[in-house]
Amino acid sequence: MLALVSNFDARSQPMSLITPTVFIVDDDLSVRESLEALVEYAGWRSETFETANDFLLRPPAVGPSCLLLDVGLPDLNGLELQQRIGTDRPDMPIIFITGNGDVPITVKAMKAGAVEFLVKPLRQDALLAAIRSALAYSERQRDRDMADAATMKLYSHLTQREREVMELVVAGMLNKQVGLELGITEITVKAHRGRVMQKMQARSLADLVKMAWSLNLAPAELRGEHEQED
Repeated sequence: MLALVSNFDARSQPMSLITPTVFIVDDDLSVRESLEALVEYAGWRSETFETANDFLLRPPAVGPSCLLLDVGLPDLNGLELQQRIGTDRPDMPIIFITGNGDVPITVKAMKAGAVEFLVKPLRQDALLAAIRSALAYSERQRDRDMADAATMKLYSHLTQREREVMELVVAGMLNKQVGLELGITEITVKAHRGRVMQKMQARSLADLVKMAWSLNLAPAELRGEHEQED
């Protein structure tokens, strides 16, 4: 059985409104059973898989999720699976577990985006803390993706001219400058700008810039400022 050093009461941890899922990929049955019991004791859902290929057959989770992944697997190893799912499931953080602390493997996994690399025997409090952190990241990423999708839907209702005005406005141009750039009057620019604000449900120019950033419309310097704010 997997050794879990315990000094932590998992039942005291709050549960998400949508119960998160912790996926477990390990070819050792006893490890899978131990981790499954711990995860469910903590109040999360768990799904276990013996091989990487088994896991790849499972559709992406709808709610927050994370992956407990063994490095050594019989088909694809943990690092290879990490590469396979990196683009398909970017909102699912990976926590590696291994029987040895191989430094080069650890470095490679962390550079590829792993949130944690734990060595057996696992400390229960450290493992649960890593899972909580990973699920919180997944929740934030999921919320951001939903917000981006909502922004894109609003943007799809803009006319071509309104999109042109929006792009120039978030670039910092004044109404007069926008008019000169597009060959229209300042009054017309104001009318388009008002409709853009209304359709995008933006309360301020700052809101509109953030929306433009999420749509990759804002200039590079504005995107950089927004990233620093986040």
